[in-house]
Amino acid sequence: MTAGLPQPLADYFSAKNRRDIDGMLNPFAPDATVRDEGETHRGSAAIREWMEATTRKYRVTVEVADATANGDAWRIAGLVSGNFPGSPATLRYNFVLAGDQIARLEIGA
Repeated sequence: MTAGLPQPLADYFSAKNRRDIDGMLNPFAPDATVRDEGETHRGSAAIREWMEATTRKYRVTVEVADATANGDAWRIAGLVSGNFPGSPATLRYNFVLAGDQIARLEIGA
């Protein structure tokens, strides 16, 4: 269910499911931040490293199950399947957009 999502989010999830690092990184602002597994990654280079490491380790796909918006903040519930204990699991993706780019992403249970 990526229909109805803003283009940057639809592009991110589509690329994530293809395991396309460049496609995942493209919607992020150059100074964006990502918080996942208790760590914060700032800027394109750090976010790319995080994407490469987690893609290699977990090989996940995400089925968007629910999406709500509050201004530029989007909360996505995704059914995540991959190489990790408890797969599949529902994770929350909290995005903040800045124009047509992702400024911040926080991932958690």
